[in-house]
Amino acid sequence: MFEAKRTPAGTVIFSVRVSPRARENSITGVVSGALRIRVAAPPAEDRANEALCEFLAERLNIPQAAVKIIRGRHGRLKQVEVRGPALDAVLGLSRTFPP
Repeated sequence: MFEAKRTPAGTVIFSVRVSPRARENSITGVVSGALRIRVAAPPAEDRANEALCEFLAERLNIPQAAVKIIRGRHGRLKQVEVRGPALDAVLGLSRTFPP
């Protein structure tokens, strides 16, 4: 089950498991409470992190500057903080992947 929480500051924090070098950017499921996301960018030179932030901003319809990786910049498991969207919008991401 995908888990996300709203902070007192009004942001939403959730975990993401990223797989770089995919054919295309996509949400493919949930693993251990984290959203599994594939990004087309390679992990070199922070490109996969940038692609992840851009993809999430696009899916949530918020500016890319509102998406921030707060933990796990160098690993596959990351903690992401987003400003702006409602908690329901973030939780809705887990329902957008194909069955």
